[in-house]
Amino acid sequence: MDILEYLEKGVTPHQVVKTSAEMLKKQGFTELRLDEPFKLEKGGKYFLSVFSTSIIAFTIGEKTTAKQQFHIAAAHTDHPCLHIKPKAEMQGGDYLKIDTEIYGGPIKNTWLDRPLSIAGIVALRGKNAYAPVIKYLDFKRPVVTIPNLAIHFNREVNKGVELKSQSDMLPILGPVVKDESNENKGKDSKDNEKNAYFLNAVAAELKCDVKDILDFDLYVYNTDKPEIVGLNSDMISSPRLDNLTSCYALLSGITGSARKDGINVAVLFDHEEIGSGTKQGADSELLENVLKKIYHSLKFNDDALLDSISGSFLFSVDVAHAVHPAHGEKYDPVNHCGLNSGVVLKLNSNQKYTFDTSAVATAVALCEKAGAKYTKFANHSDVAGGGTLGPIISRHLPMRTVDIGVPILAMHSARELMGLKDEEDLTKLMKEFYKN
Repeated sequence: MDILEYLEKGVTPHQVVKTSAEMLKKQGFTELRLDEPFKLEKGGKYFLSVFSTSIIAFTIGEKTTAKQQFHIAAAHTDHPCLHIKPKAEMQGGDYLKIDTEIYGGPIKNTWLDRPLSIAGIVALRGKNAYAPVIKYLDFKRPVVTIPNLAIHFNREVNKGVELKSQSDMLPILGPVVKDESNENKGKDSKDNEKNAYFLNAVAAELKCDVKDILDFDLYVYNTDKPEIVGLNSDMISSPRLDNLTSCYALLSGITGSARKDGINVAVLFDHEEIGSGTKQGADSELLENVLKKIYHSLKFNDDALLDSISGSFLFSVDVAHAVHPAHGEKYDPVNHCGLNSGVVLKLNSNQKYTFDTSAVATAVALCEKAGAKYTKFANHSDVAGGGTLGPIISRHLPMRTVDIGVPILAMHSARELMGLKDEEDLTKLMKEFYKN
């Protein structure tokens, strides 16, 4: 699977994890469960999906001892978008709409006038109340859209107009369905009033009884296809570059390399865009618990684990800001980067990006050894940047850490832009990291 196919399939965190699991299985990784004891062997390759939207893969070298040092890389599966509320269907004038809330921090106006679809998971009634049947749903075709208001009624639109999340960002399913029965001809269908139209469509897609739908976790996503663009075909324009570019590089690295004397870990967390403070987010005990289970299965003691963590290395892999062609004043005069600048080492003295000099030196040496182009980035001193996974994970697992990623434009847009060679360089680095 290439990066374009991965970007196209990973429409929600659920689908990202499903697609990633398929990639790992094809490479001989064995699936584990978090709620069961690990039965591990040296030389083995394993993964576990966690609460449907996070996934952890790891390899154990044949000569691994308790004194080994973890090589860990982390990314995130989520992206800013629209999330569908529990009672989804509502009527607005002559239209059926979907009631949504904003997830994360998207650039709202980029979601208007686009073909949009719906995907995620649906929980169906099962034999055990504690184990509902989970089904993946992806309409895989445009089923909703969010229309702009015509300029004739919005003369100031090109000067900038605030979009209200509860009114302006609700996708429409289509015109109100009319009841064409003889006694009610031309009247609104009663289905519109019972939230039934949308749920019936979901049930039809899953081939299940609508009465068996207990709950759902569904998102609106941009159906635009990833495209290679540019006069020299050297850029990728696609939805969800933040942060599937990192997820793909981590998976390519851990499936393409293995150390004989250590444990490699690739972890794709959910909920980075909303602070990571969930059971499957980076600000949890999830990764620490998995490392403990690995050591216990290998009959290594807890003291050895603490020693290994202190000597280990973490790459926090998220996208970086490429300098914008029309707004260079937003970036540091010299510590900025463009597309196809290579892997970006993100540095911030206030530790919004985690680093120390020793760790940065290691990252540079690995880039050089891998033949991966790299550059260093710092924010403009008067412009605050965003945060990412590094400071959160290293708070739970104190080890040398560097925040890195590929530079992109239009971050948090419904469609973003990156350099094609940057993904190649990031993948080279990950492969070197996992074999060195």
